Amino acid sequence: MKKLLFLVPLALFGVLLLFLGKGLNLNPREVPSPLIGKPAPAFTLPVLADPAKSLGRQDLLGQVWMLNVWASWCAACREEHPLLVDFAKRGVVPIYGLNYKDGREDALRWLARFGDPYTASIIDRDGKVGIDYGVYGVPETFVVDKAGVIRFKHIGPVTPEVLRDKVEPLIRKLAAENPAPVPNPA
Repeated sequence: MKKLLFLVPLALFGVLLLFLGKGLNLNPREVPSPLIGKPAPAFTLPVLADPAKSLGRQDLLGQVWMLNVWASWCAACREEHPLLVDFAKRGVVPIYGLNYKDGREDALRWLARFGDPYTASIIDRDGKVGIDYGVYGVPETFVVDKAGVIRFKHIGPVTPEVLRDKVEPLIRKLAAENPAPVPNPA
């Protein structure tokens, strides 16, 4: 029996190596979100272009929409931005911006300089709505269905491949569905 005891640490080391190997093969951009399939968190925030107006999740029910979390200080946002501007011009889906922990004037200057792909952008100055959406950092992009349920989340800059292979097919599918009853917020 004592002769077999040396195998216990060896077996534990083998199990540890298996977990490490599996973890190293994961894509950090594919962090599963616990919000997929659940109602998008409620919000009502001021509109960036006119803070006297507000926009909330309730205003977006009945349509498929995309939420892009961005900031003027975000280098990766600048990387994805031309792609979003082109995507918005195609009119595939309304894109709403969640300006995250940013100054209003900085955000307005940034959009004036690089183009504005957003149907509307809302100001999340303190980041509380971003926290409700489980935002790890900017940029992040969500697709929300007609009933206000999150169907997709992408962490990091969207790419042409993500839009072509994941976002557009999902949007077509969701747009073709009949409006589902609006779920009660959890």
